[in-house]
Amino acid sequence: MDLTERKFKILEAIVNDYIHTAEPIGSRTIAKKYGLGISSATIRNEMSDLEDLGLISQLHTSSGRVPSQKGYRFYVDRMMREQPLTGEESLFLQGMIIQNINQVEFMMQETAKALARLTRCPAIVSEPYLKKTKIRHLQLVPVDERAVLLVLITDTKAVKNQVVNLPDAPSYDTLARLTQTLNKHLEGKSVREIDRPCIDALLEAFGKQAHMLMPLLGIIAGMIQAEDDVRVFTSGVKNILAFPEFSDRSKADAIFQALEERESLISLLAPLSAGTSYEDIEIIIGDENDFDWLKDCSLVRAGYSIDNQSTGYIAIIGPTRMDYAHNLSVLTGISQNIRQVIQALGGSV
Repeated sequence: MDLTERKFKILEAIVNDYIHTAEPIGSRTIAKKYGLGISSATIRNEMSDLEDLGLISQLHTSSGRVPSQKGYRFYVDRMMREQPLTGEESLFLQGMIIQNINQVEFMMQETAKALARLTRCPAIVSEPYLKKTKIRHLQLVPVDERAVLLVLITDTKAVKNQVVNLPDAPSYDTLARLTQTLNKHLEGKSVREIDRPCIDALLEAFGKQAHMLMPLLGIIAGMIQAEDDVRVFTSGVKNILAFPEFSDRSKADAIFQALEERESLISLLAPLSAGTSYEDIEIIIGDENDFDWLKDCSLVRAGYSIDNQSTGYIAIIGPTRMDYAHNLSVLTGISQNIRQVIQALGGSV
């Protein structure tokens, strides 16, 4: 989707303003506040076009506009500029390295605290871990027209299963074919070995059922990582209450409950979306999330590599209007600092 320069600047103003104020913005305010050199009537017309494109929405007929989830995605993919950390933030992270140079476990706990403090969002950090557990066999079993049972057997003979809810579960014959496909591509692999070429091959093999693959891979990754007994640290969980979007306590409670469950946390720290690797920073907005309790949130997660065998993950959860540019810089800085610590320790833990 290409926008004229004028529409681009107006959308940028709406997104940036809403991120920082959580209030809808009207054409007159944009004209006064952002000095675009055009009248409020012209801005109003352009806003109407942006609304037709699905990039902004109007909460009430008498209110200004706010970004839509599609608008946030456009902003993240096409508009967001790199935002360096402030001097104070950089010094804070450097101090964390010096303080924890010989205490990797403690560093993970402090990393979660630093991430929560700098982003003002709930933070999740996993310690580095060796991905030893491998897939021995997978089976998809029909439950009903809207659910499938995923059964995983590992090379350690552990058996795990989980129900996967789907809008329209495939037939028994289709599930048999998908089971065969999964085993062909995944048998004998660890989570780390489910790389981009493997995912691309699976997507092609799944064909019309490709929409099922990423939820299945996320659940498989969670099962295996839980078997590997990874320690996960959280911090700033109650930060979510500072956002007006979560003044409805039931929304916040759903997040609190999920962040208390270890398997939920591990599933969040498994960046297996198509086209990404563990080293990428991934931004998942609103309905793009596979978890119902995250539909009103955005998840930003990143991996860090210690050596060729061990990897850890960091993530934050916040409202869809979070300050993406700043938070992306924080995650990048923290990932780099973790690597510096590990290098100082000789590359091993």
